[in-house]
Amino acid sequence: MSQSENKKNSNITMSSGKARNIEAAILKGLVFLATVVTFAVLLFLIAYILVNGIPNLTPGLFALTYNSENASMLPSIINTIIMTLLSLVIAVPFGIFSAIYLVEYAKRGNKFVKIIRLTTETLSGIPSIVYGLFGALFFVTALGWGYSILAGALTLAIMILPLVMRTTEEALKSVPDSYREGSFGLGAGKLRTVFRVVLPSAIPGILAGVILSVGRIVGETAALIYTAGAIPQVPSSIMGSGATLAVHMYNLSREGLYMDQAYAVAFVLLLLVLGMNALSSFVAKKLTKGQGQTNG
Repeated sequence: MSQSENKKNSNITMSSGKARNIEAAILKGLVFLATVVTFAVLLFLIAYILVNGIPNLTPGLFALTYNSENASMLPSIINTIIMTLLSLVIAVPFGIFSAIYLVEYAKRGNKFVKIIRLTTETLSGIPSIVYGLFGALFFVTALGWGYSILAGALTLAIMILPLVMRTTEEALKSVPDSYREGSFGLGAGKLRTVFRVVLPSAIPGILAGVILSVGRIVGETAALIYTAGAIPQVPSSIMGSGATLAVHMYNLSREGLYMDQAYAVAFVLLLLVLGMNALSSFVAKKLTKGQGQTNG
């Protein structure tokens, strides 16, 4: 090969190398820009809520009884906690057990499994207002429960069930097969392997889905207005009507007379979501640490 051809090939290699470097730099810049924009929007929202919410916090907002003068949010906070716990108690066991069947027991290529996954993905994309309409027609009207905490909790449980199923399924799939094989090698059966080896190892991923579900429950309004009602009071039972914090904030802002109180409710709602997420993360770390010590 002549010297001119070597030089030509060298120039082509250098040009292609520069082009790849430019493309890499552009992609890196776009990724960095997207990160900065996302973080900036998040900071702006948090700062906006803090600036407008903290100054409007008053003792009257935490009175046990709501009236037109104090616009208390305490009954709605209690209703939110009850609604969240009740929805999770209903949805999480069904979601986890369904995912266990799909991953551990169902045969690969099973048409029934494909139908379930298609249905789950479809339910994940349905707007919350449709769930609210279903809850109003079925739980409130057909079953005769009226506006109640139970009707709202069951509606939310159906709404978050696909999320719990999918996250649990992915968490179970992430557990190495060597864990299962080792358990079988020690003489453990299928059921014992699933509940003593596989499921504890998948707990962090499962709790991630639970955290996402909590965020969706706490921030939900459309599905609850038609099922749980919008009365800012603590019901005497789960068959009574009560507004959650998000619904209470919606009512305050809709009337236009309590905008300051609505900002304060938004601040408390933000703290509530952060607190629940922090608690879930703490539990996940404790369970993961305990599992690691057991395996060790």
